[in-house]
Amino acid sequence: MAHLALPETPRGFSALIDGRFIAASEREAITRENPAHRRPVSLYPKATREDAQAALTAARRAADQRVWSSLSGADRARMLMRVAQLIDQHRVELREIECLEVGKPIGLVDREINGAIAHWEYAATLARHTYGDTYDQLGGNSLALVFREPEGVVSMITPWNYPLLILSQKLPFVLAVGGCAVVKPSELTSGTALRLGELIMEAGIPAGVVNIIAGTGVDLGDLITRAPEVDMVTFTGSTAVGRIIGRNAGETLKKVSLELGGKAAHIVCADADLTLAAEKVALGATRNAGQACVGGHRLLVDARIADEFVEAVEREIGKLVVGDPLDPATTMGPVVSAQQFARVNGYIAAGKAAGAEPWQMQARPGVPDGYFVQPTVFTGVADTMSIAQEEIFGPVLSVMRFTSHDEALRIANGTAYGLSAGVWTRDMDTAFSFGRGLKAGTVEVNTFLAGAPELPLSGHGDSGVGHERGRFAIEEFTKLRTVQIQLQPPRG
Repeated sequence: MAHLALPETPRGFSALIDGRFIAASEREAITRENPAHRRPVSLYPKATREDAQAALTAARRAADQRVWSSLSGADRARMLMRVAQLIDQHRVELREIECLEVGKPIGLVDREINGAIAHWEYAATLARHTYGDTYDQLGGNSLALVFREPEGVVSMITPWNYPLLILSQKLPFVLAVGGCAVVKPSELTSGTALRLGELIMEAGIPAGVVNIIAGTGVDLGDLITRAPEVDMVTFTGSTAVGRIIGRNAGETLKKVSLELGGKAAHIVCADADLTLAAEKVALGATRNAGQACVGGHRLLVDARIADEFVEAVEREIGKLVVGDPLDPATTMGPVVSAQQFARVNGYIAAGKAAGAEPWQMQARPGVPDGYFVQPTVFTGVADTMSIAQEEIFGPVLSVMRFTSHDEALRIANGTAYGLSAGVWTRDMDTAFSFGRGLKAGTVEVNTFLAGAPELPLSGHGDSGVGHERGRFAIEEFTKLRTVQIQLQPPRG
């Protein structure tokens, strides 16, 4: 793979409203800079409230006229598969957009492209199997049919860290059941979502079914979460914003699905495969520069092996090539913005001030003058420190020791979050005990950040409500309708 070059001029993208594309040149533009080089790379058309209302109206009309839901599941499945094929055909372009806008290493983005494709492919299989129920034992010649119907219009607000992948955990499942959508990606990284809109139209999905607009949450968030045209809101992002969205949607009794923050813990037992565990712990703390809600940023390690294991994790982190994400040799890039850079460094300073002991990877020469944060491992961490309790969203790992199963469980469950956790042990009784005892929507044993479109993603506590992915997404994005029929006895 060749070294990717920065574009000489920013690339313009187009919004999609009711089957029509609106170019960045037709609106005030949002300029996105590359976070490694701090140079502009993308222009998005900044949606006005009138644009957002037009998108909502188009989706509502498409839902009410059943232009999508009236198609057979097989027809919807074929078009979803076509989207998957188009993503694959345009993977080089999508990879470059995500690298330039997010700052992800160009050599690592393919994993996310593959994940997006897999979600569209899996959702296509579900389009043929949106089951209902039949009740024929109600007595008195009574028959009842229970149908699953699409929620109608779903507003989607997606984050900046995995823009294409997280949108693909939502949108194809809404489409599989016959729903319509208005999508607002993060204004920091809208490029792949806007390009996906073009591929969706190329795949033959009718106008108005999917609408994708760019803009800020401040400008558009209240409208697309409160509007009467909307039946459901799904959001991935911070817990603080999730609470606001939940309140907005609640005012009009809309259904919500909120995938929010996390503070995942690794529990490493003395009998674990320490080589594998060290590799995955390092990966969990630093993938995408630590900007992942499911990333493992707390390490709970058996005191008997703590020193040895922490050194192994530091060695693994030391293998990272932190640098220009345009270079295929790079394995960790910058954080996404100046604001995020200040936030992460603020937590590192707070950890030092609280008395935790930092180990930091040495900076490499020649790194661009962007928003690079050196991976940091804190030892001597008390579970009450902010670095152990709050979501940092950067390459920072907080290490705590335990001496018993119960102590490990207490520390792991001692935050407000409950999105994911990792357990490292060869003893399946121990693994199962932690799996049942951890307050997390997903517990991975002897692996981490594996995931699959077949498996649900759900949060407990401050990590959210609802679930996405898997066949469970069918339940999330549908509502029930019961039709009860009193059959008449035959005459004559």
